Amino acid sequence: MAVIREQDLVQSIADAFQYISYFHPVDYVRALGAAWEREESPAARDAIAQILTNSRLCAEGRRPICQDTGIAVVFLKVGMDVRWDAAMSLQEMVDEGVRRAYLHPDNKLRASVLLDPAGARCNSRDNTPAVVHYEIVPGDGVEVICAAKGGGSENKARMAMLNPSDSIADWVLRTVPTLGAGWCPPGILGLGIGGTPEKAALMAKEALMAPVDIQDVRQKAAGGATLTRIEELRLELMDKVNALGIGAQGLGGLTTVLDVKILDYPTHAASLPVALIPNCAATRHLHFRLDGSGPAQLETPRLEDWPAVTWQPDSEVARRVDLDRLTREEVASWSPGQVLLLNGRMLTGRDAAHKRIEEMLHRGDPLPVDFTNRVIYYVGPVDPVRDEAVGPAGPTTATRMDKFTRMMLEQTGLIAMVGKGERGPAAIDAIRENGSAYLMAVGGAAYLVAKAIRSARVVAFEDLGMEAIYEFEVRDMPVTVAVDSRGTSVHVTGPQEWRARIGRIPVAPA
Repeated sequence: MAVIREQDLVQSIADAFQYISYFHPVDYVRALGAAWEREESPAARDAIAQILTNSRLCAEGRRPICQDTGIAVVFLKVGMDVRWDAAMSLQEMVDEGVRRAYLHPDNKLRASVLLDPAGARCNSRDNTPAVVHYEIVPGDGVEVICAAKGGGSENKARMAMLNPSDSIADWVLRTVPTLGAGWCPPGILGLGIGGTPEKAALMAKEALMAPVDIQDVRQKAAGGATLTRIEELRLELMDKVNALGIGAQGLGGLTTVLDVKILDYPTHAASLPVALIPNCAATRHLHFRLDGSGPAQLETPRLEDWPAVTWQPDSEVARRVDLDRLTREEVASWSPGQVLLLNGRMLTGRDAAHKRIEEMLHRGDPLPVDFTNRVIYYVGPVDPVRDEAVGPAGPTTATRMDKFTRMMLEQTGLIAMVGKGERGPAAIDAIRENGSAYLMAVGGAAYLVAKAIRSARVVAFEDLGMEAIYEFEVRDMPVTVAVDSRGTSVHVTGPQEWRARIGRIPVAPA
């Protein structure tokens, strides 16, 4: 009978969440490297290069892969013969481990968990409580999976109650294009089929915890072995989703997903529950086992496992922009898909800051910041450590700010925005009608972006923490013109072009 000590589980949880904040799973890195090798779209290839470079920098510097260090999700399979030497409950032990990980002084992680979600939405300050799933199984050990799931991919979860005669593949192919690019592809799709609605969603999440192994299934099929129905469906969805041409960061390309993971469960004769949850470019999970011998020993991956890909700003291809002298005329000269290197001072702001600005404008109060001819970056950075100006500071999903876009452009003097993913029709209309532009930074390259930020200071709404308005001074921060002043969106034109090039799925008429 194994005796699991309280401090061993707590320490193991803390170590695991620190570990996954800066180490990608090696299977994911290898799959991403293979995708970079075969990618033919220059924009997508550049985006993957930024993600791979960021991944290696994080592994070397022990800093977060993404500024959104996630909500803590823990799967526990507890052996029936285990005895606990503990005063805390399992939830309390997990939460204490998460608390230690997220408040670690050498690598403090961003606290994103809010209490009272339908009311005051107050930050818990330590990213607790975790979301914990328990299962009692035979044995005398404890199997643990720790995952950090960012909001950009979690917000794209989808669930449907299909008719038993409906095609699951057709539903997935209809659904994936509606996710946009805010989930930061290329990533992994988790699919849960059967059971009940909540069971399907849980299976979709748990499916994401398995290693990338679609290449093994493909080799099995090529060798003439008989595939299971689930394996057949995985290959079908893998090929068809990639044939959609969405590509890295939604810019159009050959690789949208690196794997499709599926779990299923028996269901009611009248039902076919299906849930889909994507994992983003910041795929973060780790599996360990406790057997009573002490805390988990986590093996450090070898840097040799990372592809030899190093992204550098290319001033011969990209156009340097002086943010301190930016004019509407210069913004109007930018073209869709053009790569820019931003230099000078930019402001930041996310949901909470935009909401507060909206309230101030409604009351007629003066704004604390002058946005005239300025650029705003949708970001909530990680706190800096040591000599950093700011911690990892990648973009957040731009569509969440769509409802504020017209207000910002027409009432504050703002002339451009930086975020990740696509913009919706209302935001694009506002951009076109105001001669503005939307610039896309690569989601999943937060530490790389932070290297371009030379100074940072809070200039408004300090009480909002990471959602305060900062002023960054940047040097050669890479962005792509995603929506130009005429309203052309590369998140529309790119996937259309590459879907047509791939030619496996008809392109709908414009």
